[in-house]
Amino acid sequence: MQGKNYGYIRVSSKEQNIDRQWDALLEVGIAKKNIYVDMQSGKTFNRPKYNQLMKRIKTADCIVITSLDRLGRNYTEIQEQWRIITQVRRVEIVVLDMPLLDTRQNHENLTGKFLADLVLQILSYVAEMERANIKKRQAEGIASAKARGIRFGREAMPLPPEMEGVIQLWQCGILTTNKAAQRLQVSRSWLYRRYKRISEKSM
Repeated sequence: MQGKNYGYIRVSSKEQNIDRQWDALLEVGIAKKNIYVDMQSGKTFNRPKYNQLMKRIKTADCIVITSLDRLGRNYTEIQEQWRIITQVRRVEIVVLDMPLLDTRQNHENLTGKFLADLVLQILSYVAEMERANIKKRQAEGIASAKARGIRFGREAMPLPPEMEGVIQLWQCGILTTNKAAQRLQVSRSWLYRRYKRISEKSM
């Protein structure tokens, strides 16, 4: 049973240029009318043209993309979509820049689907390990910087010179919270936080 071939293109809103992907899909014989284009982040699969494509595909059809990251950025979600497309919908997938991700082919008595699924699992593991390593390196870098005295975040707002006197008047009830904050030209929340810190230091 021979199905139809469809192409899917995704670029982020920052990229905008679809020429390379478009030309690659035309080169492998995808008809212009069967190419779906989303200009959206790859973090989610809730994309208008992708959803249209999913409604149109039928068993034995084939979806062609130029690279795996055009399908998405989140490998966990890519795996789930891959499962839905290949196992539930029984549609083929071809990733042009990675020949092993071609569910149509046979490779030395291993079916294309099995080999493609295996490669996808490995890619997912590598991506997850890289994310973990990035977080680890970031944490180590922050800890090292802090040890050298480098501070992160905004500089603390200097205390107004009349802070102590205003707080005393506020504590005695002579000034309301609003009046005290206005006198110091700060917000109520800032006043409460500062008062809490001062109280904790004096304990």
